[in-house]
Amino acid sequence: MAHNKQPISVLVVIYTAPGETTDMTTSHLTNPAKDAGQVIGYSHSTRPSNDKGQVAGYSTGSGQVQDMKVLLLERADHPGYWQSVTGSRDGEETLAETAMREVREETGLDVRQYALTDWQSQNVYEIYPHWRYRYPPGVTLNTEHVFGLQLLHPVDIQLAPREHLNYQWLTWQDAAEKVFSPSNRAAILELHQRIQTKARLQRKPQ
Repeated sequence: MAHNKQPISVLVVIYTAPGETTDMTTSHLTNPAKDAGQVIGYSHSTRPSNDKGQVAGYSTGSGQVQDMKVLLLERADHPGYWQSVTGSRDGEETLAETAMREVREETGLDVRQYALTDWQSQNVYEIYPHWRYRYPPGVTLNTEHVFGLQLLHPVDIQLAPREHLNYQWLTWQDAAEKVFSPSNRAAILELHQRIQTKARLQRKPQ
């Protein structure tokens, strides 16, 4: 097998935020030809699953986490391993283009219809030994760039059967517990903090 994966990847946290139309993050990308996108979905599976997720979220008026949902996908190559959308950069893609492509490939969604936000956050971590064959010889570290994709409500998505078996919408707490990757867990926890910060700012008198 060719060792053609770049040690540069994206992690895209897809979530619902009723009442909001834009992501509450620092860098909003609006040029579809360069940096754009957003995503959708709801609980579905290509095979039976006993996992159940109560969905939570937030209301911008109250700042309470009560309607937000976070999407997780179960890996086909490692059943029981759950994660957000993720993937490596191809060629000379921008990071936003990589995020758009990965969301399309893994969910079937056209991210140009929505709004993708670069969280300006990076994680450098050691590549799991059993996945290093995918990279050039000697590469052991990967740099992951975090994005957020927000939608108003869940809609159905199309799984790529060779990549994922199931998907679920979970509360941010349950999603953070369920993912196998520490950086994915940190991103979901960061999402909760971002939502709370946005809600507090909205409540401040003008």
